[in-house]
Amino acid sequence: SLAEVFLPEETRAAAPVDFLQELPSYQSALRRRAAAGGTQERRTAPQGSAGLRAAEARGPEQEGGELGVRPAREYPLSIAEKRRDCQQADIKYLSGWKQWKRTSSKSLKKVLNEAKELSSYLELWRHDIRSIEGKFGTGIQSYFSFLRFLVLLNFIIFILMFSFVTLPTIISEYGIFNSSFAKIPPKNIEPHCTVYKPSGNKGLVYFYTYLKDLLSGTGFLEVTSLFYGYYTIDAAWLSILRYNLPLAYLLATFAYLALSLLWIIKRSGEGFKQNLVHDEDQFQSYCNKVFAGWDFCITDPNAAQLKHRSLQYELQTDLEEERLKRKIADRTMKEKLRIYSLRIFINIIVIAVLSGCFYSIYRATVFSQENSNDVSNTNFQANLLVQYLPSMVITLANFIAPQIFSFLIRFEDYSPAFEIRLTLMRCIFVRLANIGVLLFSLWSQISYCATDKCKACGYNYELYPCWESEVGQEMYKLMIFDFIIILAVTLFIDFPRKLLVTHCSCKPVQWCGLQEFGISDNVLEIIYGQTICWIGTFFSPLLPAIATIKYFIIFYVKKISLMHTRKPAARPVRASSSNFFFLVVLLIGLVLAFIPLGISIAHIPSSKACGPFRSFNTSWAVVPDTILGFPTGLQQVLHSIASEAFAVPFFMVICLVMFYFIALAGAHKRVVEQLREQLVMVRFDPVFCTPKV
Repeated sequence: SLAEVFLPEETRAAAPVDFLQELPSYQSALRRRAAAGGTQERRTAPQGSAGLRAAEARGPEQEGGELGVRPAREYPLSIAEKRRDCQQADIKYLSGWKQWKRTSSKSLKKVLNEAKELSSYLELWRHDIRSIEGKFGTGIQSYFSFLRFLVLLNFIIFILMFSFVTLPTIISEYGIFNSSFAKIPPKNIEPHCTVYKPSGNKGLVYFYTYLKDLLSGTGFLEVTSLFYGYYTIDAAWLSILRYNLPLAYLLATFAYLALSLLWIIKRSGEGFKQNLVHDEDQFQSYCNKVFAGWDFCITDPNAAQLKHRSLQYELQTDLEEERLKRKIADRTMKEKLRIYSLRIFINIIVIAVLSGCFYSIYRATVFSQENSNDVSNTNFQANLLVQYLPSMVITLANFIAPQIFSFLIRFEDYSPAFEIRLTLMRCIFVRLANIGVLLFSLWSQISYCATDKCKACGYNYELYPCWESEVGQEMYKLMIFDFIIILAVTLFIDFPRKLLVTHCSCKPVQWCGLQEFGISDNVLEIIYGQTICWIGTFFSPLLPAIATIKYFIIFYVKKISLMHTRKPAARPVRASSSNFFFLVVLLIGLVLAFIPLGISIAHIPSSKACGPFRSFNTSWAVVPDTILGFPTGLQQVLHSIASEAFAVPFFMVICLVMFYFIALAGAHKRVVEQLREQLVMVRFDPVFCTPKV
């Protein structure tokens, strides 16, 4: 051979140099040599990793031509056998308690993994969402996953409110399980403040009256457990146990708000991690999708086709974003001036639209409050129009404004992901500010007192004897009208448009074509409805049940509309950025819901004629009243925690901890950037790509 010709005699039998030992051919020959006596070695060698250690302890003299120690991977054993041997060897050196702890931990982990795998098969709409992902991409799939999350969230909120508020009240009122209830008359309250006569239907009424009550929450619905006024008890006695309903009502409210906040933050953290991974290196994203994106566990042809389409949409999204980045980088100064001027002009139009919406809602609310009692009850149409005028104007503004914003955003030349974000931020001002204007108008009417009798109650008892139920009815009407509009758009706009495009060959009709599935508009619809649910649950404890049913129906309505009447967006959107931003906007809605709830609980006097807080000045007053029943030592501790002497240092410590973690995150980010730069240098430097001799 060439080695025999060119190498000296004394070096021909020498062992190969170190870097040659790393060659795949040498390693393969080494493993084949070891495998030749593998069967006999397994029979004679000691069991477990101890045997491996004994074999490794044999020096070069016992291993023939092999140099150094033989690791476990070079032995001719299967992976399962090597894992078993290592586990047995480790167990030998552990105590009995540690062995039991380790075995129990592994068993528990195995059970949890199996339970998680089983729950994945029981996941709601699992097959439907995967089908949507394969046909329309991950951007639209993220909307339906977001909708599923809200269904589960509202269902859990409903279980919470029903278990701790509604169920104890029903059990005590009907005397189930030997239970009873107590009603304590309010003290130091004027008698006229406690008068409340719900407008429940009595005797024979017309059918349209029931229809009006069903749409507005008045009449027969006003005296049910749907609204705040039904829970007019101070305590429920379950056998010998006293159930403090006012405290439970308030704590359940805090619990569903805290649950929503923690759940959204948790999901936002997961989405933020995914967003960082996708934003790191686009070249790495391509490699991951092309070389590691396929799931080789897929055996069903339909599932394989869906996965193929999903990868196609992901690559299409990446390529579209790269194209837009290059287009933005290649813009001339003239093009930049044209685009910026156009964006300024469009933003002026957006501000004008927002101003018009706010003014229209304000005027409609004032007109409805001033004229709702002047319309005769016999005139059904006029009564319905005046009573529901604010809800109708709000719903109309919520429908028209997003359409205008979606049309204008096309001319601003943004990326698909940023288009969704900007449109959502514009529309969120419309929808959430609409709720704010409505509540501000209601509170101004509730707190307006022109007489001394009204001032004695603290609110306008003549128009709003149970003002919490009135606010709950307004939230109920907003949710019902929003649901009706979603159904009406699908039935009377999307389907007729589909029929016209399919069967009419006119150029204007074909030019309009099928409507795209606007992710921002649809997400904003459900975020708006969820904000209403968060605000209204305090005034209507069973409102989450209505929201759950509403979103459950909307899922199938939107799915049918997407499959048959809509088309996917021409510019696809990545799901990772969409999911994260959806949750951020939802978090904004939750934070804004804290404001009216905080004002209602801590500032506005509670109704003295209905509700569990009728014996307290405000709803929050039940907390200090409950603390007074605690032992003296515990009272002092709680008062100290609530004092400024504790709150100010605690706030400063929290700020310092927050600044520390922000600085730590910045340092980690800089280290990651430096490591990434080093990886890029290693990848392109041929010196590091060859072994060092």
